[in-house]
Amino acid sequence: MKLKRVGSVFLATALTCSLAVTPVFADEIDDLKNQKEAVQNEVSSLQSQLNSIISKITELENQLIETGEEISQTEEDLKVAQEEEEQQYEAMKLRIKYMYENGSGTATMEKVLTSGDMSSMLTQAEYSQQVHDYDREKLEEYAATVQKVEDLQTSLKEKQSQLQQSQTEFEAQQDELDATIQEKSAEVEDLDAQIDEAVRKAAEEAARKAEEERKRQEEERKKQEEEARRQQEAQQNHNNSSNSSNESAGESGGNSGGSSNSNSNGSSGGSSSGSSSSSGSSNFVPDYNQSAGQIIVSAAYSQIGVPYVWGGSTPGVGLDCSGLVQWCYRQAGISIPRTSGDIRAAGTVVSNPQPGDICWKPGHVAIYIGNGQMIEAPKPGMTVRVTSVRVVDYIRF
Repeated sequence: MKLKRVGSVFLATALTCSLAVTPVFADEIDDLKNQKEAVQNEVSSLQSQLNSIISKITELENQLIETGEEISQTEEDLKVAQEEEEQQYEAMKLRIKYMYENGSGTATMEKVLTSGDMSSMLTQAEYSQQVHDYDREKLEEYAATVQKVEDLQTSLKEKQSQLQQSQTEFEAQQDELDATIQEKSAEVEDLDAQIDEAVRKAAEEAARKAEEERKRQEEERKKQEEEARRQQEAQQNHNNSSNSSNESAGESGGNSGGSSNSNSNGSSGGSSSGSSSSSGSSNFVPDYNQSAGQIIVSAAYSQIGVPYVWGGSTPGVGLDCSGLVQWCYRQAGISIPRTSGDIRAAGTVVSNPQPGDICWKPGHVAIYIGNGQMIEAPKPGMTVRVTSVRVVDYIRF
């Protein structure tokens, strides 16, 4: 029972020392935790801003693709309108030539005056005027159509330029936010390390104080036991002295008294139970299809040098980034969405990219070809080319 009491005293002492030591480090730990919380709030706010910018970049990409497709259509419409205008002009020249060759033109008045009767004369005069009016109206009509298409094309190109400028600005903001978030995340990690170090020091100090107190208690216990032993011996000697006095009065015999046995029962029992549970969730990752990957990479190589065209999806003529990726995948019999945002949503993110997987970042996609390189349609004014990987995620279908 005495050992159990001593153990209980020691545990209580250790707990008391721990509580006494904690305030020494509490201010430092609380301050570090407050700093960490403030930085985490900053990171959360920055991440919200980044998500908003990524959404805007994706929206701008969709608008740029649509605008590029509209510009391509106006180019076709303009070509048709100009051809019709040219055809009408050539037809008018042929009619003028025919009229002069058949006595028209400067001879038109003679032809009218020699028509025979008044009715024929008026009919001839009206016909000549109608021919001139028709040609003039048609030419004006075609010229107006050409001007209308040219104006639309100019307007679309101005819109495209503004969208590209906005996209460039948002991408710069994205890069800045990415850098700031990385910096703040590193700061959080540093604060975590400082907190762990402060907690470790507090625990060590508490353990040291507890050990000191245990030793003090142990010394005190030994002193008390030694004092109790002395008192017991003194009592024993006193009893023996009294017995000796009785014997000197004529009694013979020997009395011995006073043996004390002390039994100490120690019971120790312990039960330990441990439970370990591990839970892991693994998202489905499509198996890599090497044959399809080779087809996709070969298709991408075949488009090197093709100009970047917003909304472009015609191989060998003009492609934008997602137009290139979509066409390459089509060659392998794989259907994927048209825009980078939809590609990210439909595909599966993988950590071990293989040739043919898609390199993805907000507003941009490319074909991974291995060894840290990709084939991409970079931006207007550039052609499809091999570049170093610039990526946030790798996507597999």
